Amino acid sequence: MSPDNTSKNKKKYNSSLNYDNKPSKNIVAYFGPAGTFTEEAASILNGDLIAFDSIIEVLEAVKTGKAQKGVVPIENSIEGQVGVTLDLLAQDYDLKIEKEIILPISHNLMVNKGITLDEIDSVYSHAQPLAQCRIFLEKLGLITHSTSSTAAAAKFIKGKNNAAAIGNRRAAELYNLDIIKTDIQDFENNSTRFIVLGNNESQPTENDKTSIVFSLYEDRPGGLYEILGYFATENINLTKIESRPSKKGLGKYIFFIDFEGHCQNKVVKNILDTIKKKTPFLKLLGSYPRQN
Repeated sequence: MSPDNTSKNKKKYNSSLNYDNKPSKNIVAYFGPAGTFTEEAASILNGDLIAFDSIIEVLEAVKTGKAQKGVVPIENSIEGQVGVTLDLLAQDYDLKIEKEIILPISHNLMVNKGITLDEIDSVYSHAQPLAQCRIFLEKLGLITHSTSSTAAAAKFIKGKNNAAAIGNRRAAELYNLDIIKTDIQDFENNSTRFIVLGNNESQPTENDKTSIVFSLYEDRPGGLYEILGYFATENINLTKIESRPSKKGLGKYIFFIDFEGHCQNKVVKNILDTIKKKTPFLKLLGSYPRQN
């Protein structure tokens, strides 16, 4: 779903009750507030949306049963990984990735009604959109200010005629702002990958992806090369590999790998069993349908 189509999907942007005003048994928690790209991704799912103020609150809502699903960002094609999501999944929560949602991201410059581009001297948004629009903003010479979300930026500039915000059309509609520039991101192929978290393992399809995280034994040369070799030997394609600090000291890392296939597949299961024997820590984050 394109970000420019949000006005066509207004009915999906409900809060905690469905349209019969009956409590839903399918609550979808998302990293809010309303008017963010995460809300747009969550609106694709069937369920009643509830916004939470942080990624950890979304995961906690799913863990405690306040929500059946949770939607959070995990990586952007320009700015890379969302570290807090990876860290929480690796070390603090035993939730499963049940689905991925890849959303094309179109950033817009929003101002108060009647304000023109030459009247603004500063712009507000989340750190990620500011980074994704860096070249555009530098050409205009605007002073940038980071906010907790794109929606928070849109809300903050209300009544501030010298300020603009970066966000999606949904935020402009919510806060009655004018969009004076569209598609201001520095690169055309800008997309963010969101994950849907739950407590259940997705069943195999013919087009699956598996995500794992693991660590290596210290002072063992070639450890990562050995792990990657198991996938190469079985001709399994890796779609992502990246590292994060383990938070146990400088130079100590954990590794995240996405690869094609489902954990219930015999070949994949054998690889995971082998890695588990060869590493001090291995965690299956989920097997789920790929979005092509």
